[in-house]
Amino acid sequence: EGELVESGGGLVQPGGSLKLSCTASGFTFSGYTMIWVRQAPGKGLEWVARINGGGAGRTYADAVKGRFTIFRDNANNTVTLQMNSLKTEDTAMYYCARGPIPGWYVGTDFRFRGQGTQVTVSS
Repeated sequence: EGELVESGGGLVQPGGSLKLSCTASGFTFSGYTMIWVRQAPGKGLEWVARINGGGAGRTYADAVKGRFTIFRDNANNTVTLQMNSLKTEDTAMYYCARGPIPGWYVGTDFRFRGQGTQVTVSS
């Protein structure tokens, strides 16, 4: 069915930047919507950004709009989340997820996701 592996998390001060990367394998990467989701302590999964298979269609949650950018490289099966102007409320485990079906996906089924990478924003 495939695998997703995230990297790039860490500790950063408020106002700082981080770049998260996700490498996919085992499925036709360009055929699926890819999604970054996060889970803060004691809260449920929250979608952050998603990008369609070709890379031209992107949507963002209101909480990150204007600060985060999602992009993908289908030649190398990677999807990246560039996070700027980070806030303490961005602290969470970040997961890379794949839509459950080929094509553009706007639902909330994030079961196919990686192990996650921790992002902590603190002074």
